[in-house]
Amino acid sequence: MIAGLALLATQALGQVPFKKTLKLAETQASLLLRQAAKAAQQKPTAPGKPALVSPRTLTPGGELVMVPSRDWTSGFFPGYLWLLAEASGQDKWQAAAKAYTANIEPEKTNATTHDMGFKVYCSFGTGYRLTQDAAYRAVLLEAARTLCTRFNPTVGALRSWDHHRETWAFPVIIDNMLNLELLFAATRLSGDSSFYKIAVSHANTTLRNHFRPDYSTYHVVDYDTVTGRVVKKTTHQGYANESAWARGQGWALYGYTMCYRETKNPAYLAQAEMVAQYILHHPNLPQDLIPYWDFNAPNIPNEPRDASAAAIIASGLYELSTFSATNGVLYRSKADKMTSNLARSYTAKPGGSRGFLLLHSTGAKPTNSEVDVPLSYADYYFLEALLRQRSLAAGKSLTVR
Repeated sequence: MIAGLALLATQALGQVPFKKTLKLAETQASLLLRQAAKAAQQKPTAPGKPALVSPRTLTPGGELVMVPSRDWTSGFFPGYLWLLAEASGQDKWQAAAKAYTANIEPEKTNATTHDMGFKVYCSFGTGYRLTQDAAYRAVLLEAARTLCTRFNPTVGALRSWDHHRETWAFPVIIDNMLNLELLFAATRLSGDSSFYKIAVSHANTTLRNHFRPDYSTYHVVDYDTVTGRVVKKTTHQGYANESAWARGQGWALYGYTMCYRETKNPAYLAQAEMVAQYILHHPNLPQDLIPYWDFNAPNIPNEPRDASAAAIIASGLYELSTFSATNGVLYRSKADKMTSNLARSYTAKPGGSRGFLLLHSTGAKPTNSEVDVPLSYADYYFLEALLRQRSLAAGKSLTVR
């Protein structure tokens, strides 16, 4: 009994002061809204160029980077605003979320990308959960139908990228696991099981081919579209083909936890737990649990961290803690420590960083792109993790899209 109380006390100490962090998030979001509006006014879209609709990051010189709806990160800022509305209960955030979500609607028919989940589900999916707006439901279903056009039944997976065709025939990246949530939702919303079946096929193909014996994941697996066989396993954003790119490990953990939620397939739960074990017991995981951009980066400890990977992992661990029969307390305590350290040492000062919340994320280190910068998806998953922490602390079940 005393040991149990001590554990609960330790967990409480490790949790983020929610109100304080939420206040900072609101301060920053207000600034970012102003900065985004100002950027749109200063940089009118040239003829033939798509409108810039969402903040993504900062340049090395500290200037705001805005992206069009087709950018894979475009849905995170509207999704973040929806999460702020949920966290605060204030209508002003819902109004802002609706405005920025509307800018993403053209993507529902964009069949040139696998990123429907990131773009459409983080925005419209989060909005639908909170509003039950029938128009949002229609967008989600249209986006899911568009995503399904990228499915190859011979490979058994959704094609991730159309670019670099000289490098890959049919590339599938571990990130794509997160886009399956849109397909599972589409079956619930429509009763059409074809979406579900494609999601399961993709998850199973990835399970077979993306993971090493130690349960770390490759970034990219290329397939032969005639035979369905694996051609090669490589990376695009990690240090090396055989290294463990940190955000990729986060996508794997989060993705298979979500797939277990949607299917109750024990193989997915087992995979998520083994990925969690790999991450949490890796000798190169820093003491504060905020990973370096790649677990095998050559100059550790003198390598950039990736706060976005930590936010994704923490959010995934909170959900995984509700499913694990033996490791739930461990996962929750580790997620508490991650979020606490992010809040303590990786957040911007009020009024700084053009309004982004988390600092010290790494986008693509091999190309020296977005290194040690804020990123919109880091903020999104950090706030999602905090909301999940709050629900668990209150003894409530997690709210998921």
